[in-house]
Amino acid sequence: MPALFVAITVLALFACGFIFYSRYLSQKVYRLDPTYSTPAHRYNDGVDFVPTNKHVLFGHHFTSVAGAAPIVGPAIAVFWGWLPALLWIVIGTIVAAGVHDMGALVLSVRHRARGIGTLTKDVIGARAGTLFLILIFFLLTLVNAVFSVVIGNLLVANPGAVIPIFGEIPIAMLIGYYVYKKRGAALVPSLLGVAALYLLIWVGQAAPIEITGLAEALGVEQTRNVWIVILFVYTFIASRIPVWVLLQPRDYINSHQLFIALAVVLLGVGVGWNTMVAPAINAVPEDSPSIFPFLFITIACGAISGFHCLVSSGTTAKQLDKETDARYVGYGGAIGEGTLALCSVLAVGAGVAATQAEWDGLYPDFSTASGGAVGNFVDGVASFANNLGIPLDYAVIFAAVVVISFAATTMDTGVRLQRYVVQEIAQLAGWRRLAGNLTVAGLIAVAAPLALALIPGGGDAGYAFGVLWQLFGTTNQLLAGLALAVIAVWVLKRRANPLAMLVPLVFLVAMTSWALITNLRNFIDAGEWVLAPLDAVIFLLAIWMIVEAARALAEAWSTRKGPARNAPSEDLEEEGAAK
Repeated sequence: MPALFVAITVLALFACGFIFYSRYLSQKVYRLDPTYSTPAHRYNDGVDFVPTNKHVLFGHHFTSVAGAAPIVGPAIAVFWGWLPALLWIVIGTIVAAGVHDMGALVLSVRHRARGIGTLTKDVIGARAGTLFLILIFFLLTLVNAVFSVVIGNLLVANPGAVIPIFGEIPIAMLIGYYVYKKRGAALVPSLLGVAALYLLIWVGQAAPIEITGLAEALGVEQTRNVWIVILFVYTFIASRIPVWVLLQPRDYINSHQLFIALAVVLLGVGVGWNTMVAPAINAVPEDSPSIFPFLFITIACGAISGFHCLVSSGTTAKQLDKETDARYVGYGGAIGEGTLALCSVLAVGAGVAATQAEWDGLYPDFSTASGGAVGNFVDGVASFANNLGIPLDYAVIFAAVVVISFAATTMDTGVRLQRYVVQEIAQLAGWRRLAGNLTVAGLIAVAAPLALALIPGGGDAGYAFGVLWQLFGTTNQLLAGLALAVIAVWVLKRRANPLAMLVPLVFLVAMTSWALITNLRNFIDAGEWVLAPLDAVIFLLAIWMIVEAARALAEAWSTRKGPARNAPSEDLEEEGAAK
């Protein structure tokens, strides 16, 4: 089948989802109010709380939630066939991710932009809030550790990408200064920033930066580990400075890369008339993981991801200018990530190989599919770019820059969110000095994932991939299900229809529980005495959280009768007022 037909069909479905379903959610379920005074205005401090143009905020939100996961997950999941992968991406994005992302954003905005962990305590109960914060800290530690490994590996494999990736930092800071100090418009400077970034690829090609000698001089066996340390030093600094200085303008630049990458993919498959050489449904080896439930765990970001509720209720809620912008930023951001996942499927299904025989050589088993996912995506996008006359060596670095940029912005946001979580935990524990000390909280936020990323073991992939990555997908999807439960309780309390949350909630809880039980049995059989206890603990936390959420839902359901609560001032915990 021509890949262009597949792309147009998926994009048309996404457009229908945004036009019709997000409108229903905005008007009938979340009841967005254009006159509502958002926390960005009420608590404007010029650091974290900053009223932000919705297009700029979309850039921050999208690139923060995207990262490398919607590239890696679909690139692995095509192992079961491109059709089931795309079906889950489309249905998950429209029916689950948009509901989850916009709901978490609106819920946080209506409760002083507090994080989802604290909101769980308020909406469901104190025990549930504490458990949620523990899960969040664990998930953020994994996200930041694994993404640092992804970036480190890519910088080692693509030394020509070093200059453009690090050159983007001063470019973004200049744009941030111009937009927020000189009150200039962001669009033109950000487009110039993208142009400068791609010009730097030529510089990077001419002057690739290798740091193998530095690693040897420091006595470090793996060059990647030096990059990991550099990345965490950078993210510690980035998490301390105001969002307008670097986070927002860099994310806005990178949001344009989605549209550029999409244009390269669509024009590339159109000019090259690439076909889907990957099988629609693949006959996988008998010892492979089952498509149920593991397809729905492998593709998390790109369909629905618990990490998104951390961004929605973490940085994005503090920058929302108007409550009605939540539809564009939250649901639109989910559509953006689904589009990136589509690009990943096209790249590995139609771009990386010319025949099914070649493709079969890249996807002979699940282990090979997992290990080669990022490389297959980079080569696939480079092939599409080459169809447009772009030199292949430049195209490879371009694709690598796209992946690294998205992963780096997620790390930027992830470390900032980790600091918020540390402060929230300290607040709950009564440690006021830690809760108010940004430096110490930031150091803790950096130290945990840095240690995890540098732990030896797990083969060449490193401990983060070789051992703990297997739990990331289930933990991530579990968090999404639990966030949907919190949103559903809040919606019920406002006497609106929670069905939009309950359907994906039941599905996610079923898939994650199934995966946790299956993995626990496999870990025990394989003698994995690190993974098995962690899996068991996560499963027990999941059961506990499900019970707490079910109790809260039942209580909210029993009080659902009465007039609908439309006015913002009627929300529980609400301090805002109409403008």
